Amino acid sequence: MQRNLDTMSKTSYDLIVIGGGISGATIAWDASLRGLKVALLEKNDFAHATTAGSSKLIHGGLRYLVNGEIGLVRESLRERRTWEQNAPHLVDPLPFILPTYGRGIKGSLILAIGLTMYDLLAYDRNRLDDPDKKLPAYRSISRDEVLKLMPSLQKEGLTGAKIYYDCQMFAPERLCLEFILGAVEKGTDAANYAKVTGFVKEAGEAGRSEIKGVVVQDTLTGETHTIKGALTINAAGPWADITMGHAEKDGKPSKRLIRSKGIHLITRDLSGEYAMAVQSKLGGHFFVLPWRGKTILGTTDTVFEGDPDKVGVTEKDIEDFLAVVNDGLPGLGLTRSDVEHYYVGIRPLVDTTPQDDTDDADSYNASRAAEIVDHSKIDNLDGFISAMGGKWTTSRHLAEKVVDSALKKLGRKVSSSTEETPLYGGKTGRFRPFVEAAIAKHSDMPAKVIENLTRYHGARYEQVLATANERQGEAPELLQPLSENTVDLGAQVVHAVRHEMAMTLSDAVLRRLGLGTLGHPGMDAINQAADLMARELGWDAQTRARQIETLEEKYKTVETEV
Repeated sequence: MQRNLDTMSKTSYDLIVIGGGISGATIAWDASLRGLKVALLEKNDFAHATTAGSSKLIHGGLRYLVNGEIGLVRESLRERRTWEQNAPHLVDPLPFILPTYGRGIKGSLILAIGLTMYDLLAYDRNRLDDPDKKLPAYRSISRDEVLKLMPSLQKEGLTGAKIYYDCQMFAPERLCLEFILGAVEKGTDAANYAKVTGFVKEAGEAGRSEIKGVVVQDTLTGETHTIKGALTINAAGPWADITMGHAEKDGKPSKRLIRSKGIHLITRDLSGEYAMAVQSKLGGHFFVLPWRGKTILGTTDTVFEGDPDKVGVTEKDIEDFLAVVNDGLPGLGLTRSDVEHYYVGIRPLVDTTPQDDTDDADSYNASRAAEIVDHSKIDNLDGFISAMGGKWTTSRHLAEKVVDSALKKLGRKVSSSTEETPLYGGKTGRFRPFVEAAIAKHSDMPAKVIENLTRYHGARYEQVLATANERQGEAPELLQPLSENTVDLGAQVVHAVRHEMAMTLSDAVLRRLGLGTLGHPGMDAINQAADLMARELGWDAQTRARQIETLEEKYKTVETEV
């Protein structure tokens, strides 16, 4: 996968997709499988924002049943099975503990009714070949049993718990990237650090306008390019309404987003293999999620009205969320020193309140349903479609509907095949036997290293090992872990640069490898990764130092958000 905006400016596209998060990535993948020529443009790095800043869950949305959004729950549960099937190396079942208290909405009976409906809506959840991916029906456990699993629970009124199953992503950044890698393999041209700054418009009849392309700034070089296409798809996530405003005549978007800020904390292992959904009197519910040997605590859900480029985690955010967690799990007594890492994401929720009503924004109760906006019908603006809102879990299905709309405009009819098509590294078959075979094949390497490779690259892991032999004299160095505290290889860094469009140290450490996603990986690993990237990209000492400094900023809280 190579980045070449100059070549893209000389190519005519069927679709230009703005946004390299999960929405844009799935649209590019779907369109490429249907034979469309696609340009994918991302102003930062792929998966850098909301896509990476999630709770790592692929789930049906049990709480959406309370809102009566049965259609959204069914869609999510169907898509959950598709993720397990098409990305077996990156999506796994996750058991959840749901404590029960007294009677009413938190009581055993009401939760049993809700979980029974949840399982019924997921009637096809076990139509999979891999037994390790199957999801049992919910079951009940006693008060004593749940306290053995999680002694820190609020004991007053506790009557027992329900255990049900959803799914979890091993690495959402890699999962997003696999759609892009697959799309590029099918003919898509993609570029990160390619910021859309304007639109190419032509006047039509009766006051109509038509978008014929976009103006793009290469933020790495400062150069500007014009890229032409028959249709432009706005899939810019939290920036979708801002992008919409740039395209519309008066600069005011015809649809608005509610931006919901969600922070997550990473700490030591708290609950073993089980996730938990816990109620707190201070702030609704939160999740306790086991993830790669640590625990994710998440998430907050507050309206964010600032610049989405400026969102960050403040010390007050951490302090306030720890108070919520300690209220829900009073036996933990977590302090700031227990927080090993933190991150933030913004959920883009479609605002359904009237345009002149700005006082009723509610991110917690706002629907997670997506909306596809055809601007020819509401703005007299042809050649432009916006995909707004939605969930990680339903992004593939949203993409299918967006491309259906695009093809209708292009006068073509080709069915989507993404529901049955494995992702870029997804052709592993049953995943556990695949990992065991890989470990046996490479018995000269540590088993944890090989398992990590199969997790991040799936059926393509051999291509990463092959990178170590692309140039004379590289193999011994590149097949070593970056430090004694990690299983990530030097070959993964080099592969990220040569084949996965990693342009910065942060791209590699945070989004191509898992090196920095659990917290600061240590200076030994960072220096080694920086040395390898400097060699590949020709960085001088000053550039290398700036790259390290920029990465280090990712591990610091912000004082305020602008």
